[in-house]
Amino acid sequence: MTEHPLLRKADLPLEVVILLIAGMMMLITGALLFPVSEGALPYYENGLYGSLLVIFALQIITLGKTPYGDLPRSKPLLAAGVVVAAAGIVTCFVPDLLSTLPRILLFLFLGPGSFLLLVNMCFAKEKLPAWIKYGGIFRHLIFACGAVYILSMLIALMIWKQSLLTVPMTAGVVLIYGTALVYLAFVLRKIYRMHPEADRLPEGDGELSTDQAMLLLMAIFMVLLGVLLIPVNLGLLPFSGSAQLGLLMVIFAVQMLASGNTPIGPFPRSWLMIFSGLLFAALGIESCIIPGILVPYLTVLVGVLNILGGVVSLWKIGSSRQRESEGTGDPLSTLLKKLSAAQLTMSLLTILFGASMLVSHLIPGLIIGVVLAANGCALLYLIHGMMLLDKLQRAQTS
Repeated sequence: MTEHPLLRKADLPLEVVILLIAGMMMLITGALLFPVSEGALPYYENGLYGSLLVIFALQIITLGKTPYGDLPRSKPLLAAGVVVAAAGIVTCFVPDLLSTLPRILLFLFLGPGSFLLLVNMCFAKEKLPAWIKYGGIFRHLIFACGAVYILSMLIALMIWKQSLLTVPMTAGVVLIYGTALVYLAFVLRKIYRMHPEADRLPEGDGELSTDQAMLLLMAIFMVLLGVLLIPVNLGLLPFSGSAQLGLLMVIFAVQMLASGNTPIGPFPRSWLMIFSGLLFAALGIESCIIPGILVPYLTVLVGVLNILGGVVSLWKIGSSRQRESEGTGDPLSTLLKKLSAAQLTMSLLTILFGASMLVSHLIPGLIIGVVLAANGCALLYLIHGMMLLDKLQRAQTS
């Protein structure tokens, strides 16, 4: 039987995925700014700024791509990416807590950063001169990169001086910027298909795989959300539940697009998964920017996904207990048992959190904060264990 086109294997490099999400963010923002300018919709600026910072953090953590150029993956670079991610997450969650810091960071990333990238593109021998020589799709790469860098600098000026353009004019520029990002994503995808050797992880001593880097971002999200919910429930801080749900949906979307991982487990990375991830991203972006409208629907969706994901994880843990019980007590089997215990803890906490989203006042707000922080800490322990497991397996095969 002929395989359905939606079920065919999809090939999207991580860099293309991140650019697509960023482009969607700009396109949706530009489209929504028109009704916002007429007062027909509310607008949450911090949700947009925080989401953009998380996108920058994703590039830094997973690809070693900073706003000022590519760097070897290293622990200091990973730490910098974590700090940027934390700033973006807090910006989304708590309105104005970080004051002007998000605007300053975005101005520095999009303004001076894009200017340096443009200069590097023009004068680096392996870039503009080589691309002109290659011709073909590389001429599109020149145009796409140039457009993104120049528009990024214009967006930086608009962020720094918000009265520079009227809201409808700002919306138009943002739409053009989003189009340029999506165009660059498709150009890079074609280049990576023609030259697979170009799609490689950056060199360096960074030990995190792509999946582990995504888990790290989720762990930061959970820990910060849990910690912040404590003062929020005490009435000491404001909180944007809409942006919290939206950012979680965006993280889900990146995981689905990059590796086929979903909240209920991994699936083949098919075009159906890609379209589902783009739908999750669109819902999340809209919820980050326009507060309140999608909250009831996303609350149910996220709650159900958490419960299903926890139940599936418990089933997998139960089915693997037999194999683990037959372990010989060597370091590898001992580590596997510890990882299984961490996964069991996470599964139970995930189910508890999902149930609290579906049933109002099932768990006091302060307890939910503790549950989420504990879930994030368990996920951090799991990442640490996965890294140790990789080292042990490499040592046994060498």
